[in-house]
Amino acid sequence: MQPWVDFPASNRIVYPMKLGTFSDAVINADLPVPAGIIGPQGKKAAKRFDVYRNNVIVGLVGSLVDIFPSVHNLVGDEFFRAMAAVYARQEPPTSPLLFEYGGGFPAFLEQFEPVQKLIYLPDVARFELIWLQAYHAADVPVLNPDALAAIAPENLAETRFIPHPAAHVVRSGYASVSILSASRSGGDLSSIDPMVGEDGLISRSNYDVEIRNLPPGAAVFLAQLMDGETLGAAAGAAMGEAENFDIAAAITAMLEAGAFSDLHTNDDNGRGSTS
Repeated sequence: MQPWVDFPASNRIVYPMKLGTFSDAVINADLPVPAGIIGPQGKKAAKRFDVYRNNVIVGLVGSLVDIFPSVHNLVGDEFFRAMAAVYARQEPPTSPLLFEYGGGFPAFLEQFEPVQKLIYLPDVARFELIWLQAYHAADVPVLNPDALAAIAPENLAETRFIPHPAAHVVRSGYASVSILSASRSGGDLSSIDPMVGEDGLISRSNYDVEIRNLPPGAAVFLAQLMDGETLGAAAGAAMGEAENFDIAAAITAMLEAGAFSDLHTNDDNGRGSTS
């Protein structure tokens, strides 16, 4: 797996922006200094404004480094910063909260020609955004395994689960789960075949966000439960995708990961079980 890509000068694109606003001029260095921007004693402020422009882009690039550390590691620092500057000029932030920036970055990667050979990269970026969502999700207790064990066997199939705010099922046609996990942990990437599709679970059972690979059928199983389906219906859907689906292992894994916060059965009329 190649850890870097070339960044041809021809791909350092300048995107056209509308004229006339301060924010446009800050992002687009081809625009003139906005009227009314002057230096001390009424002197021209072009150089000062250029410094400000540069600082804005550097700040946005730094935020993208923080939001997408795996993408940054995969392509290398110099390339990432050059690429991120192109993105920042194309899609400036719309929120004052910089941790919300970069929502369009995965789609940008799909169209950015220099990284087209890294076909797994957009999914890695998507999963990094989900990782950040999990990190900032509400801090609520996870489901206590004893709550599930207390349900009568005849009611298990009709049990429904309440997803934890930090839990997300992710699916990719590439090995994006393993690539993301290895890149974030400093693991070895050389043994990963990027063309092998993977499913994963991103969750936060304690204080740290965790990324788990899921076996066949488990993604469908968890996604069905998160959508409000019963345990029986979710298990049926999972076995329809993977005949060897192991429901016991899947339940154990979802409890360990803290994928759910509560549960209820038909006999409690939809009330939480108090996990």
